[in-house]
Amino acid sequence: METTIDLGPTAASVARVVAGVREDQLTGPTPCAGTSVAGLLDHLAGLAVAFRLAAGKRPAEGGPRADAAALPPDWRDEVPARLDALAAAWRDPAAWDGQTAAGGVEMPGAVAGLVALDEVLVHGWDLAVATGQPYDPDPAAVQACLPFAAESAADPQPGLFGPPVPVPDDAPPLARLLGLTGRDPGWRPR
Repeated sequence: METTIDLGPTAASVARVVAGVREDQLTGPTPCAGTSVAGLLDHLAGLAVAFRLAAGKRPAEGGPRADAAALPPDWRDEVPARLDALAAAWRDPAAWDGQTAAGGVEMPGAVAGLVALDEVLVHGWDLAVATGQPYDPDPAAVQACLPFAAESAADPQPGLFGPPVPVPDDAPPLARLLGLTGRDPGWRPR
């Protein structure tokens, strides 16, 4: 399969959100139940590594966590660097071919690339809304993730997404994607 999805714009959008997170927001809630902003940052850091290794067909043991206590102390530099490395790894057409694994789950490379894109894109929204920042994801990435999320919502896999949240059919694509992944597009921190 030839690479048709560039994770770079999504990684760059999320890196901008990471740069805008204030220290006093690290303990705040996110749309991910029971996960703080720091935990979500740790999850982004871990999934960026796991899916970068998956692109190179060198899967890591275990999966990314969401542990606020394990957030790297240099997270402001480390998370964007890991996101950039993730995007670079998926620019290799070979990443999209064959089989690979991430988080202990074996899958075709093309599926892993979509999962990586969806994870970064949706968790970017989680982080942005939790910290009161604007989020302008790559429209092509949103469109690429919609069929994957719809298929996943129709055949739920434990731990992948929460139950779908109803969203009007005429809602913007990002809102529809969020609903398919179990998020309320109107969520705001208290």
